[in-house]
Amino acid sequence: MSNEKTILRAALSVAVIGSFFTPFMGSSINIALPVIGKQLGMNAVSLGWVASAFLLASSMILVPVGRIADLVGRKKVYLTGVLVFTVATTLCALSYTGSMLILSRALQGLGSAMMFTTSLALVLSVYPKERRGRAVGYVTGTTYVGLALGPSLGGFLTEYLGWQSIFYLMIPVGMVIILIILLFLKGDWAEAKGERFDWKGAVFYSFGILGLIYGLSHLPSDYSVTFTLSGLVLLSVFVYLQYKNEHPLLNIRMLIQNKIFAFSNLAAFINYSATFGVGFILSLFLQYAKGFTPKEAGMILVSQPVVMAVFTPLFGRLSDRIDPRILASLGMAVSSVGLFFLSFIDKDIGLTYIIGFLMFLGLGFALFSSPNTNAVMSSVEKRFLGIASATLSTMRLLGQMISMVIVMFFINFFVGKIKITPAALPAFMKTVNVSLLLFAVLCFAGVFASLARGKRKMHTGYSNN
Repeated sequence: MSNEKTILRAALSVAVIGSFFTPFMGSSINIALPVIGKQLGMNAVSLGWVASAFLLASSMILVPVGRIADLVGRKKVYLTGVLVFTVATTLCALSYTGSMLILSRALQGLGSAMMFTTSLALVLSVYPKERRGRAVGYVTGTTYVGLALGPSLGGFLTEYLGWQSIFYLMIPVGMVIILIILLFLKGDWAEAKGERFDWKGAVFYSFGILGLIYGLSHLPSDYSVTFTLSGLVLLSVFVYLQYKNEHPLLNIRMLIQNKIFAFSNLAAFINYSATFGVGFILSLFLQYAKGFTPKEAGMILVSQPVVMAVFTPLFGRLSDRIDPRILASLGMAVSSVGLFFLSFIDKDIGLTYIIGFLMFLGLGFALFSSPNTNAVMSSVEKRFLGIASATLSTMRLLGQMISMVIVMFFINFFVGKIKITPAALPAFMKTVNVSLLLFAVLCFAGVFASLARGKRKMHTGYSNN
């Protein structure tokens, strides 16, 4: 096998395994949350933070890490991320209090950010442009394999071996990735080497994200407005600094001048804001309202990511030939319809209804994800791949965080900081219905953001000159 083919396969392998890693963990933990809550004495709000701490930590460092990867090498940053993630996974398994688990999940989020912001950029650094859609399809498709296996395997592990086994299972996976990188992935891909890192911008960005997300997630408490406004001010200063900086963390001019890049990222943000919280809220619904075990709930929820895993690679390849704007916009519309009908569920609803519209939602997401990712990564020059990947990952994680903020806001508003008991079920069902309806409205609005990007040009690429 030639050296070039070895590098191609090694880069794709570590990206594919890594893309399985994090979503599997997230969807498995969603299924295990009621059991974790019972064993560690956590209420509905603190259980939400098991997911949110991971997303918040990831969001805080994604853009700075993406820039660091372009400067020092994508392989170095990816390898560091895998090491951090694996150590944090071990700490999660050993957690004996809710606070320790939440902190360990935050550390996992830091490692995940290093992996996700570089994995796609690493693959696209070595793959020729005409084969990028296929590569993106494989990486994204594997993400949904992780999502698909998470509920079923996570439910099985939780029921028979305890929720800690989910974390123990992932430790050897991290070891395998590390071995592949060290043995087969030669090169580092640091196209921006020698340029300056903007430490001031990194501080304003990270603390701005922290203030904004922490504030939003604690609405409607008194201090939440202060945190939210502080976050917005810090992010405004960050944008101003980036616009003036010769070597910015986030190229604001790229967002302003590159319409495809800007609106594709906006569409990703809206899509994840409207879909990520579905797995969390339905996992609680199926176990608290419908009375299913973790394994049974997992087998129901698996219907959505299975469809995503099957169709995402197909739509990724298709986006090399058909304008991604058409496929992605259609995907948003399909997702909106699925979410709208799911918003009518109650504790007496039949499983056929739930599974049918979960599969419909999965088809919509598959239609959107790979084509939209291909559009983002094909719209910039090679030396901007790291920051482009980081920007897209930031939109994804911020969207996921906002999705959880929406769910947690309605849990706070309708249920409060109490455990979900039969007496609290009517209030909890209001959370489910209102959250899913708002997600449907968001996804419908996203159709227009997706269409606004314009037609793909054959000579894609952004220049900073």
